[in-house]
Amino acid sequence: MPARRSKFTLTAVRHSGVLGLALLLGACSTGYRDNAGRYSQHQDTAPARAVDVTLVADATPRHEPKSRYGNPASYVVRGKRYYTKTSSKGYRERGVASWYGTKFHGHRTSSGESYDMYKMSAAHKTLPLPTYARVTNLRNGKSVIVKINDRGPFHDNRLIDLSYAAASRLGILGKGTGLVEVEAIDPLSYAGNTSSDTTRPVHHVTVSQPKLTPTALAPEPVAADSTTEAPSLYLQLGAFLSRSNAERLQQRLSTATLPGKLHISETVANQKHIYRVRIGPLANVETADRLTRTLTEQGIASPHVVID
Repeated sequence: MPARRSKFTLTAVRHSGVLGLALLLGACSTGYRDNAGRYSQHQDTAPARAVDVTLVADATPRHEPKSRYGNPASYVVRGKRYYTKTSSKGYRERGVASWYGTKFHGHRTSSGESYDMYKMSAAHKTLPLPTYARVTNLRNGKSVIVKINDRGPFHDNRLIDLSYAAASRLGILGKGTGLVEVEAIDPLSYAGNTSSDTTRPVHHVTVSQPKLTPTALAPEPVAADSTTEAPSLYLQLGAFLSRSNAERLQQRLSTATLPGKLHISETVANQKHIYRVRIGPLANVETADRLTRTLTEQGIASPHVVID
């Protein structure tokens, strides 16, 4: 499944240096460092037996100091440099979520905490560690609150990597990926908004650790939600201040056989007109991934998924 394939490419990149700044992500100066021997599993899987994640409570936003080791100004993975944000205030973004499970369970995250797939946590490439965020499945309206305490996912067209529990609550386990919106939560504002509410019982789930073996995972049934507007998936090839530049890129691909309509979408940002060259809407994330690889091979720089 897509999420698991993305996880295979992360072998030890996510965890290659959480014990010290010099080792953080193993790549701050030298790029991707192979550390595949650290993990006994070659493939990521769900746990061998089902867990009732409805009993797993959302993460509770609270003020915490930034991770000492998880927030370098920048770091490099596989030749690409990522710049970490100094603040999560006002952050809201739509994108593709994947998930990770048994392969990384019990190993240290980039913030130094141990990854527990039965807790509501997540990984993000640039948000400060830790950040609390609400993640909403745009297809069914389900949402969870997670603690972002790890780096990743380093796979094209992925915004966030969810723990097994979070992905299960959102209904994306079987499919492997989901279209989501991620919104950062200010712990102080959250505490003020909830202090007068009646708090629902918090269930802490203790799960015995069976021998973990790869298992087939059937998709969860997702109830239709008439109040949730179906999101549209596009691949954006470029954004320009000049319409003529956008038209040149459009013309370059005009004879290509594409899985969606090639068009220019106009918007206004900071009182400036922006012309975005897009393909879509696309049928699914897998189509976007294949198209990204094809266009990159043809010299189109940094195509990426957008959701409207």
